[in-house]
Amino acid sequence: MNSTSTPMDSPTPGAWEELVTAALLGTERRTPPGGAAGREAPVALLDAAASETVRRRAGLQPARAAGRPDPAAADPRPALPAAAARRLALLLADRPGTGGGGRRGTAPDLMELLPQWLAAANARGFAAPPQTLPALLDAARGRTDLRPAALAFAGPRAVWLARLNPDWRFALRAMPGGGAALPHHEDTEKTRRLWEEGLFAERVALLSAIRAREPATARELLTTTWSTERAEDRLMFLDSLRTGLGPQDEPFLERALADRSRNVRATAAELLSALPGSALAARMAVRAAACVAVDPLRRSPTITVEAPHECDASMERDGVVPKAPAGRGERSWWFGQLVEATPLGTWSARLGGRTPRQIVALPVTDDWQSELHAAWCRAAVRQRDPEWARALLGTPSAPEAGGPGAVSLAERAKLLGTLGSAERADWVAGFIAAHGLSEAFQLLGVCAVPWAAPLGRAVVDALNIARDAGSYPWSFSGVMGLAERCLDPSEASRLDGLLAIPDEPEDASPGAGGYWAEAFQRLMTTLRLRAAMTEELGA
Repeated sequence: MNSTSTPMDSPTPGAWEELVTAALLGTERRTPPGGAAGREAPVALLDAAASETVRRRAGLQPARAAGRPDPAAADPRPALPAAAARRLALLLADRPGTGGGGRRGTAPDLMELLPQWLAAANARGFAAPPQTLPALLDAARGRTDLRPAALAFAGPRAVWLARLNPDWRFALRAMPGGGAALPHHEDTEKTRRLWEEGLFAERVALLSAIRAREPATARELLTTTWSTERAEDRLMFLDSLRTGLGPQDEPFLERALADRSRNVRATAAELLSALPGSALAARMAVRAAACVAVDPLRRSPTITVEAPHECDASMERDGVVPKAPAGRGERSWWFGQLVEATPLGTWSARLGGRTPRQIVALPVTDDWQSELHAAWCRAAVRQRDPEWARALLGTPSAPEAGGPGAVSLAERAKLLGTLGSAERADWVAGFIAAHGLSEAFQLLGVCAVPWAAPLGRAVVDALNIARDAGSYPWSFSGVMGLAERCLDPSEASRLDGLLAIPDEPEDASPGAGGYWAEAFQRLMTTLRLRAAMTEELGA
């Protein structure tokens, strides 16, 4: 130490932090602890830091060596093919760019391909290479959408690592019990003990696992502790009954309608309304049918609506929320809830034996059509009724942005979810052919991946039309990104003619041609990379 420095007192507890603060702020602004201000303060600060460093190092007392952790559980799954393992390392090494919203160039976005790669590897039952687990856990830590697939692929070794690194504790929360195996379904004693004494996440996992295998057993297990559960826990447990929901659940759900928690009552009512044969559905049908009829006095059939004038106690018990949101009338709010919870089969008998398509085509008096059709849309989604969904969707070429029944593209997307994947793809392809891509993004998001051939062709053709028209290219970046992830790799050959920079019309956006050529080059490169990924996984 410098012998000319100003003597300093022995540092007190917390002195190290004070020294660091003084160093950061400067000794002119902060006097070092135990020292004095002046020209010698910087030297005194360094002396004190050196002395404290020695004290901190010398002050460590030897401790008993910690026991070695138990080995990680074995992963019986087959190892990845060597080429696929190298591909995974490249995908995990890629990081999102730190630049602004500039042009992306022609290189594929590898991080956006990682979810697809993980899904394919999990479908084939491969185990993760041990050396990739840290990077895999880091990727899952940064992106919650990756976690289910990443942790399934990482397997038991990821849980073992997560216990050793606080940054990866999310893996213990995401895997109930920190990866501990659930009791065998025949071990009733261990099942009962875990249900009564386990952590909440363990209990949710146990109930979900049993529900998927034996719905009645899961319901009976829930019944044993229902009255003593917290309201928020009852809500989560009740939600697990969506799996395997059937008529046998009705008595339990009917009792839940009297629960002291409003959210629990609402969820029980929603589940009962998804059972067309339930007593609640029948009660709702009586109420809704009293509000809707065909006017016999008009020359052409017309639906009339008389919304309820009050929300009585029995309606509240059956899940009708009495207080309307801001901007909504109370009567229309109550009416929509009644129709939404009514079995769709009610309406054919109530409205003269007409089919769903014929019912939707009927005019509705007094501006009630939007409210009525929107409620039918919600009912079709809840009850998974494809016939009503088709009627409400209408034809893809319908000029109305929402179709005859849907009030928004978001509702159209939900209705499409009730249809089979092939029919869904055909409908969206027809929509794109009629309306282009400007409103198709939400609809494309519900289509199965990879896109069916007609849908893929419709997307590429629409992009080509937009390119030739000199359209503002950046407005299609979202659809182009979807195409990179969802277009069938076999469509790459159709892009060869789109790679050249096109002649730009006079009214085209400046630089649009170059952007389009770059985007199509990136799309083709990405499709070929996806094809290689699939081949490497042994598909």
